[in-house]
Amino acid sequence: MVFVCWLALGQIGNSAKPVFHGPGLDNWDLALLKDIRLTESKQLQLRFEAFNIFNHTQFENPAGSIDSGFFGQVTAARDTRIMQLGAKFTF
Repeated sequence: MVFVCWLALGQIGNSAKPVFHGPGLDNWDLALLKDIRLTESKQLQLRFEAFNIFNHTQFENPAGSIDSGFFGQVTAARDTRIMQLGAKFTF
């Protein structure tokens, strides 16, 4: 579907609002944790967390400014896979 607007810059046109669609997201997160009871009131929790576990590329939306030299192009991506280890002691 193509929308053409012949109005001067800054004029309100008749194009539908969602003219441009960005790429979809395929983001999977994972968390593994183990609770270890040390005493009746003390507990240790070990955690492993991974964000974007399958490391799929997550592109940002394309540039939408008409006077930009990158109009309609994807020029950035979101973070890659991030993993972290943690421990929490509750008393």
